[in-house]
Amino acid sequence: MRILQPEVTRYGRSFRYYYLLGTVCLHAGDLGGALTYLRLARDVNGRDTSTILGLAALYLNRRDIGGAIDLYLEVLELDQKNRLAKKAMRIIRRQAGTNAFPAWLDAGKLPTLYPPIPFPGFSAKEVMGTFGALCAIFAVGFGIMVFLGLAPNPFRTRGDREIPYGLALTWEDRTAPVVAGGLHRYELSPSQAIGTFERALALFSSHRDEAARINLNRILESNAADGLKNRARLMLAHLETPSFDTFRRDDNVSHAQAWQDPLLYRGVYVVWRGIASNVSITDQGTSFDFLLGYDSPRIVEGMVPVLFDHAVPLPDDALEVLGRIVPTQTDGRIRLEGIAIRINL
Repeated sequence: MRILQPEVTRYGRSFRYYYLLGTVCLHAGDLGGALTYLRLARDVNGRDTSTILGLAALYLNRRDIGGAIDLYLEVLELDQKNRLAKKAMRIIRRQAGTNAFPAWLDAGKLPTLYPPIPFPGFSAKEVMGTFGALCAIFAVGFGIMVFLGLAPNPFRTRGDREIPYGLALTWEDRTAPVVAGGLHRYELSPSQAIGTFERALALFSSHRDEAARINLNRILESNAADGLKNRARLMLAHLETPSFDTFRRDDNVSHAQAWQDPLLYRGVYVVWRGIASNVSITDQGTSFDFLLGYDSPRIVEGMVPVLFDHAVPLPDDALEVLGRIVPTQTDGRIRLEGIAIRINL
C-alpha cells in the first residue's frame, strides 16, 4: 500500500485510474484485483461500456452466465453496435449450458472478450509504474487472503471441487448483500456478508464442509439479503455427510463451542470422544447420554444426548461418535444425531 500511495493521491476517485488498474489486472490474470478496480470504476462512471465488458468477462469466468448476460445486454442498450458484446452473446448462445463452454474457457479463449488497456493519455512511466506497484501489492495481499481462507487457492489440487452453477454471487447480490431492519442473531455489514459467503465458497471448494457450514449458518441467521441466503441454502444442499475416514479433524468443533451458540453450529458434523451411559437399544434405534471426556467417568467435559435411528451395540469403554449437531427446541441446548461410532481406541 505504501508503494501505491503516491498514485492514489494523484488519481483518487479517478475513473481513468481505476479503469487502467482494472484492465491491467484483467490482462495480467489478476482477476480478483480486476473485479475490485473495475467495480470502483463503475461506481464513478456507471455507463462506461468498456468497464461493464470487463465485469461481464469476470462473470463468465465464474460461470455466472445469467449475470454476464445482464451486463452484455446493458452494454448493447448503451451501444447497439458494440463488437465485443455481440461476440460474447453469440458465444453464450452457442455454448452456454453445454460441455463446450467449460472447454472454451479452459482453452484460454476468454481474453478475446476483454476490453482494451487504455494506454492513450497515460505516459509509459505511469503505466509501468502503476502495473509494477499493483503486482507487488497483489502478490502480498492475495497470498494473505489465501492463507486465511478468504480466497480460493489458484493452484488447486486435482481433488478440489468444482463450483456448481448457481453458487457464484451475481451483481445484484454484491450490490445489496444485506437488508435493513428486523431482528437478527448476527448483524453483518455488506463487506462482512459478502466475505462470509466467499469464505464458505472457498472452504467448500477445498472439501472443508464443516467449516463452510458454520459460515453458511452465520449468513442464514443474519441480516443478509434473501438472494445471499438462497445461495447459502443451495450450497448447504451440496455439502456431504462425512465418514470417519473423510472427516477433517482440524475443523472439529468442541462441545463448549457448540453449547455456547447452538444455531451457529446447526447441522455441523463432529467427532466427540467419551463414554455412553443410560443406554437404551431397541429395534427402532439407540439412545444414550454421552459423557464427553477422555476415557474415564471422573473426567467429564460435558454431557450430550445421542440418538441413532438404528440399533447400535455399544462398549463399556471409551468410544468416538460421529454425529450431527441438532439444537433442541425446549432448553436451547444440543443433541447429536448419530452417524457412526468407533471403538477400540
